Amino acid sequence: MTKTLDQLLTQQSFSREDLIRLLSVKGNDTQKVLDRALQVKAEAVGRKVYLRGLIELSNICAKDCCYCGIRKSNKNVHRYTLSDEEVYAAADFAWQKGFGSLVIQSGELIAPAFTNHIERLLIGIHQRTNAELSITLSCGEQPLEVFKRWHQAGAHRYLLRIESTDRELYYQIHPHNSLHAYEKRIEGLKNLRKAGYQVGTGVMIGLPGQTIENLADDLLFFKSMDLDMIGMGPYIEHAETPLYDRRNLLWPTEERFRMSLLMIAGLRLLMPDINIASSTALETLDPLGRQSGLLAGGNVVMPNLTPVSNRLDYMLYDNKPNLDKDPALSTSSLNEVIEAIGEKICYYEQGNSQHFLKRQG
Repeated sequence: MTKTLDQLLTQQSFSREDLIRLLSVKGNDTQKVLDRALQVKAEAVGRKVYLRGLIELSNICAKDCCYCGIRKSNKNVHRYTLSDEEVYAAADFAWQKGFGSLVIQSGELIAPAFTNHIERLLIGIHQRTNAELSITLSCGEQPLEVFKRWHQAGAHRYLLRIESTDRELYYQIHPHNSLHAYEKRIEGLKNLRKAGYQVGTGVMIGLPGQTIENLADDLLFFKSMDLDMIGMGPYIEHAETPLYDRRNLLWPTEERFRMSLLMIAGLRLLMPDINIASSTALETLDPLGRQSGLLAGGNVVMPNLTPVSNRLDYMLYDNKPNLDKDPALSTSSLNEVIEAIGEKICYYEQGNSQHFLKRQG
């Protein structure tokens, strides 16, 4: 006998078929899934939102991913690297405003100078802020010894997005060569666990040729890897990338948005105690996207603290929002909109993954 959706939503474990069914809902059933995910979030981690101040350190990248606006082959990008003083100013702002946490994001480079640069910033930030800020890095694949060095210097979390866990789809959005090897991405995630991090990854939703079955498998991959945090959102095209040529195959933006919310909800049901970001990309497709992500089960937001003058140069995709918003202004308005939907921003809290803490015993 086939289970009803209501019966399915009361489960605490989900098969591949269950997840495909959850991601296949239409109409009013979509809201039913989102509401259940919010209820599970409230029970598992509370109606709490953790702030991660985002610093886009540099758009210099050695990779040539087919979807990314700062790919190496895009000659129309003005390349930059923030000065240490600019990074420290952003960290000071986050500390003084009670964010509790920072994310340092950059293009992917493997080089001694880059390794030393990140290490120096980690040490400098902790010295300035009494080591009260938790720091997440999102700086791409690195050798295990580099991951260890950065962890010892004070990086607590690491986000290494895989973008699609399906090997065939992965190579449709990445060059098929050793620099972009699927297996290296998986190895990187395993090495991050060995190095002691809270480990995160993420995928894009609505890629050309992507199926609901692919998305269900993404969720099961997160579960099988026992990950601590996930950042995922809708695929948004960039005109100066190879993948832009396949834009006629895309789901409509409304469907990419709806499916992104269902993915957040499905993940919250599957892994109730992890941290899930409500991504900036959601806001690109809907002005209330960030709030919608939180109401679908997300519990992390990442206000952009990059100097306004550099944000236009960190365009991973077209129509990125809040490029001209001063950090103080955007932080103030963020507080209002989050409280208005019944969530509570947890100031002065690092917001460590409950899933990670439980594993540590």
